Amino acid sequence: MRTRFQSSMVSAGSYIPASWDAHDSNWNKMALRTRQADPICCRSEWQLAYHEAFQPDRNLYLRHSGDGLIAFAELKHPSGFAIFTPVEAHWLFGSPLLGPESIDLLEDAMIELGSVHRGRLRPPAFVISGLRPNGAMLKTLKRRLNRQYDFRFHADETLCGASLKGGLDGYLSRRSPNHRRKLRKQMKRARQKGVTFERHQPDPDSDLVALYKRMIAVEKKSWKGMNHCGMAEHPAREFYRSLLQRLARSGAARIMFAQHDGQDIGFIFGGVADGIYRGQQFSFMHAWQRESIGNLMQLEQIRWLCEDNAQRYDMGPIMDYKHHWTENNYHSQTWVLAAR
Repeated sequence: MRTRFQSSMVSAGSYIPASWDAHDSNWNKMALRTRQADPICCRSEWQLAYHEAFQPDRNLYLRHSGDGLIAFAELKHPSGFAIFTPVEAHWLFGSPLLGPESIDLLEDAMIELGSVHRGRLRPPAFVISGLRPNGAMLKTLKRRLNRQYDFRFHADETLCGASLKGGLDGYLSRRSPNHRRKLRKQMKRARQKGVTFERHQPDPDSDLVALYKRMIAVEKKSWKGMNHCGMAEHPAREFYRSLLQRLARSGAARIMFAQHDGQDIGFIFGGVADGIYRGQQFSFMHAWQRESIGNLMQLEQIRWLCEDNAQRYDMGPIMDYKHHWTENNYHSQTWVLAAR
């Protein structure tokens, strides 16, 4: 017997129901209750900000029960059939299946959407991201659906993070002696030059427009801004603005500016929920590239998080420079389910 559920089909450009877009929504609760490789990016703030900025022309298919949730966006293939992807379908950091009842909801959705799309070239396909390679979710999906669907591997991602157990001292004890020594020297040099750090935890009443303008002003003078490949460009600019607005609703946003003589020279930005911080962007003026401003902002952000008793620092996809800052890897796969 299927569990009772509520569903919403949100047409492109339509208003997203408040029950889905609230900071305390069932969506967000499910994202943090289930074991996800990137839990913050499973939340509605990330997913819906992406939808608004990158693909507002796609219909959303949302369904939840007491202990499960699925969230998809409809992609219409040029040949005429439909593919239902995660709402955020570019980086594929999050998962469209949350909670123990999500596979029940997916099976129901497959029946419903198969009926809606009957008569087309082929039945709808489904893209499922955020699956741990040896996790229970992927195993259960294959066991329950392999007779009706072909499972086609699409992508693999390695995400990285660090424990903040033991506060800043505990975190630093898990870094290499060479890394700790470099940070001490870099911080001493920056302080001697008069570099300071300014913290912001904005809420809906904060002047988010002014804060975001400051971030964009720094970005434009960074190497990314100078090469027109950063968050100052469309549609990334709209995406991070929308993400910041949503994170501010619950006080989840964390912004720090590095300053010199009262002028912004760098910023670092992310969001925190249930003790987990997910970094989003950091940038600094190209003229300050030799002063290790990026390293110092990372360190100061971690100091702030430890003061707030955060327990985990997520940095997204693994990159060479992140090896110095993290010790945990989280593997995430994306599979395409195509009807046989």
